[in-house]
Amino acid sequence: MSQHDRNEAAVRQLLEGAAPTVPAGLYEEAVRRGARQLRRRRAFRRLLWLCLLAATVAFVIWASLAQPWVDPPSETTPPLTRW
Repeated sequence: MSQHDRNEAAVRQLLEGAAPTVPAGLYEEAVRRGARQLRRRRAFRRLLWLCLLAATVAFVIWASLAQPWVDPPSETTPPLTRW
């Protein structure tokens, strides 16, 4: 009998009883784990937003300095002087 089968049998025994009871401390443990998971998700989401903001600022600064939408000056023909 594997550990999974033993766990399943224990759960079935609890549920098939007259009134299913929750083991002591289970609620507190679930609340603690849920709160920790919520804090981690919130921190990860904030980190992603911060990275997105930093990338946007870096792109705007690069675009304002490099001006990629402007054609580079032509260097193949000399400028016209004394026409």
